[in-house]
Amino acid sequence: MTSVDERLRTRATRASRRREALIERLIDVFLDRGFADLSVAELAAALRCSKSTLYRVAASREQIVVTVVRAFFRRATERVEAALEASADADPRERVGAYLNAISGELAAASPAFFADLDAFAPAREVYRRNTRLAVDRVRGLVREASDGVDPVFVGAVAGQVMESIHRGEIRARTGLDDSAAYAALASLIVAGMSAGPVPDTARDTAPSA
Repeated sequence: MTSVDERLRTRATRASRRREALIERLIDVFLDRGFADLSVAELAAALRCSKSTLYRVAASREQIVVTVVRAFFRRATERVEAALEASADADPRERVGAYLNAISGELAAASPAFFADLDAFAPAREVYRRNTRLAVDRVRGLVREASDGVDPVFVGAVAGQVMESIHRGEIRARTGLDDSAAYAALASLIVAGMSAGPVPDTARDTAPSA
């Protein structure tokens, strides 16, 4: 019985690995081409596999899409956290920039079609929204750690507002920056602002009135 159980576990492990490999390949396709206009047959052709093989990922096309999008953001989160861990000994202000730049790096491979399809498909849009919210909370925590001379609540609030605007596509619409470039610009802005320190009282007193 033990040998039978071991064989079953081995088969399950192999099946899980094959499924994970399929998802990784689908991530590459989605990032390059988007997913809204791709049928299961077209996805199978792109991966040179059968449709039945793809249905091992999930039971329907819509579920395949959500599974792959979730996997992309899960992979991105793991890589971003690894980059942050690698900067553990850096200046706390630089760690904020390292985190945002790591997000930028993960999003850089995504095509405009991918972001457009994320926005158009509600379940995928919700995955992106949820990950953005988690990233906002992470940034606020990092800002608090680096709060010497700056207001962490204000900086965290500003970062959160911009990150939410990036997610909603507002930054892209107003500036032409894609999500990756917008995160890189936000990183530079926050690090520069935190490095400059608080605004002196004299500067506030002499600021022009509206």
